Amino acid sequence: MTVVGLGIEGIDLVRFLAAEGAHVTVSDRRSASELTEALAAIEGCDATLSLGANRPEDAATADALFVSQGVPSDNPAVAAATQAGIPISSMLGLFLERCPAPVTGITGSAGKTTTTALVGAILQAEGVDHVVGGNIGVGLLSLLPSIGPATRVVAEMSHSQLERVSVSPHLACVTNVTPNHLDRYTWDEYVALKRRIIQFQSADDTAVLNLDNEVTRAFAGEAAGRVVTTSMRGRIPGDGAMLEGDRLVRVRAGASEPVVARGDVALRGEHNLENLLAAIAITAELGVSVEAAARTARTFAGVPHRLEPVATVGGVLYVNDSIATAPERTLAGLRAYGERVVLILGGRDKNLPVREMAEEAVRRCRAVITFGESGPMYARAVREVPGGAAVTIREVGTVEETVRAASEVAQAGDVVLFSPAATSFDQYANFEIRGQAFRDAVRALEGGR
Repeated sequence: MTVVGLGIEGIDLVRFLAAEGAHVTVSDRRSASELTEALAAIEGCDATLSLGANRPEDAATADALFVSQGVPSDNPAVAAATQAGIPISSMLGLFLERCPAPVTGITGSAGKTTTTALVGAILQAEGVDHVVGGNIGVGLLSLLPSIGPATRVVAEMSHSQLERVSVSPHLACVTNVTPNHLDRYTWDEYVALKRRIIQFQSADDTAVLNLDNEVTRAFAGEAAGRVVTTSMRGRIPGDGAMLEGDRLVRVRAGASEPVVARGDVALRGEHNLENLLAAIAITAELGVSVEAAARTARTFAGVPHRLEPVATVGGVLYVNDSIATAPERTLAGLRAYGERVVLILGGRDKNLPVREMAEEAVRRCRAVITFGESGPMYARAVREVPGGAAVTIREVGTVEETVRAASEVAQAGDVVLFSPAATSFDQYANFEIRGQAFRDAVRALEGGR
């Protein structure tokens, strides 16, 4: 067996396959010095290392190739396996084959991690046997020993994970589909990848879909099984969850059941109300009580790197939203605050529309600080919006410099929002490391006061 990519999924695969007695080849383009922690995680496994490149010969004698998410089809090892007719799978594909319990899968352009975490928290509040894993940062195969037929299994699924599966979860949720990853896929290709979460469902399966999103609303007409919906804007046609006046309610058999007043929801932002509605609809399908959903809604404070308050320094709240790797996510973050904002933008651009975000920044921001590869582009986008000349704009190079610059222009009562609108890959391996750099810079600022 060959595993391409030694990240969270690759480690999970190597451990699982080696435990089953397979001899595993690990193919990764990084060097051993760059993989110190990952290699320590697979120490003791029967694995041959092929590092420094993904070579065609890594796949030449494999019985199967397991590909980590994000590895493109034209990768030399993947292309060689394809040409040779070697079966190609993934962590998610293998998990869906082996899992002894029905799986709930959650995807979306935005909100999938928070929705997944909310579902897990509601199940925890109900006290039912459950596991949560997948793209949320937990290897799924490592969970198999703790899963029985009655376990509630919840998996976050990214578009790149769905690319290599041919099985859909029994209960599938799509929070929304909006432009994203257009540096790698066309819009139609990206929509098709999100659709795959329901593509292989049967008449016995269920899809939970957001009626307020044009793409997911269209998915409702394509689903093979039962459709459950959510909406912030109007009454839903059947079962699901919706905003009714100032209350979030769930609907079962045509009857509305109040869950929580919107003012009592702990999470900030309209987008998080959408995520909560999805979680309420999902857990209703899993047989969870309305009381467990209500308790969670009132107490769930969020997920790291997603509108995460870091510290208040000099009367200014610093918020880590490093997960915002697209302008749409940054737009949602901006709209979560009524205070004046100092917005930090930058990273590697994904060729996505920025105009609406720039207009919102001009309306809401005292200043915009930009950094990284896309910094000049974002600064230019804000300047070109009518009224943009009135916004203070500073261009710097690093995350650490953005925090110092923000502290110089922010006033007491402001929010400094680190919501980059681009990926981390110009300077960091992932958004979590980038978010930690922001946290560290804020802590250093805090310590210097």
